[in-house]
Amino acid sequence: MQIGELAARGGVTAKTVRYYESIGLLDAPERRANGYREYGETALERLRFIRDAQASGMTLAETGDILHMKDRGESTCEHSRAALGRHLADIDAQIASLLAAKAELTALARRADALDPSECTDPNRCQVLALDLPAHGKA
Repeated sequence: MQIGELAARGGVTAKTVRYYESIGLLDAPERRANGYREYGETALERLRFIRDAQASGMTLAETGDILHMKDRGESTCEHSRAALGRHLADIDAQIASLLAAKAELTALARRADALDPSECTDPNRCQVLALDLPAHGKA
C-alpha cells in the first residue's frame, strides 16, 4: 500500500508517517521503481500500535523503547507496566495540584462574595485578589 492508504488505515496523516520514519519508529519502506513508498501490513500494525500507545499517554520516546525492545525479541510487559505507573503517578500529582488550585479559587470566590464593592478604594490593588488585605476594608 502507498503512504496515503497506510496513513488513512492507521488513522494518521502521511506527514505523521514520514515523521515516524524519520525518528526510527517505522522502518523505511521498500520503494517501487517509480520511487513511491510501498508499505506492508507489518507497517500498518506498527503504526496502529504507535497511535494506540500515544492514546494511552505514552510518549513517542517510550513507544520507541517498547518497539525497539520488541524488535530485539525482548519482553516489554514489565517495561510498559512501569511506564504506565509513572504516568498514573503524574496524573495523581496533576489532580492534587488542580484540587489545591480549585480550593484556592473557591476561597477567593467566597471572599469576593463577602466583600462590599463600595469599600474597594485602593487604586492599585483589587481587594478580592490582594491576599494580605482583611476580608472587609483596606490595609
